[in-house]
Amino acid sequence: MSDTIWHMIPDKPKALMLAKRQLSELVCDAVNLEGLAFTLPEIQTLLDGITVGGHKLADQQIALNQADAWRMLFKWIEKEQFAINGETVCALHGIAAREEALEWGKFRSGGVTIAGTEYLPPSADSLPVLFKQMVNEASLIPDIYDQAIYFFLTMARCQFFYDVNKRMGRFVMNGLLLSEGFPAINLPAKRQLEFNQLMLEFYETGIQQPMNTFLRSCLDERIIHIMKES
Repeated sequence: MSDTIWHMIPDKPKALMLAKRQLSELVCDAVNLEGLAFTLPEIQTLLDGITVGGHKLADQQIALNQADAWRMLFKWIEKEQFAINGETVCALHGIAAREEALEWGKFRSGGVTIAGTEYLPPSADSLPVLFKQMVNEASLIPDIYDQAIYFFLTMARCQFFYDVNKRMGRFVMNGLLLSEGFPAINLPAKRQLEFNQLMLEFYETGIQQPMNTFLRSCLDERIIHIMKES
């Protein structure tokens, strides 16, 4: 796989190092996008094993679940055990959505809706076939970032789980990028309004290009520069 836009040279140790250094930021932005108003210092404190005042224990657990899922993703990638298949994705969902989703660690068993849109996600019984179809179609995409973003958007639109779908899509997107030696994309909470508006349009139309452009714009230019250093 190659990066045809920025022309970064794949470097798995460097990409993983950068992602690990971003862990508290990745968790902070993810939970804030879900409406949980944690500050970066509060997340850093939580990840150090200390509870913080002013937040429900359930909300703190959601943040810790995200960190645990990232750490498992890092472990799998380092051991070359990460793969985009139903078993791996469900195992990661079992960590990321523990005690939060109606069911965790498996595809949803019933129907769901998405707030703000008339779009209706596919029925539960079609999900295994749709997952395999997604993997097959992604394999035909030559650019690594286009392929990774395709996974995120397709997972979000299919809603494979009762909850934690967008977060899972981002885990799969970034798991692919990191496993191929490219830096992860972090979605800043400060761009939440833009993200939400574009996602609602995407749910309705299924057209990925506007979201692809948006997500690429979220990749920190400083990280691109570091990856391109010899």
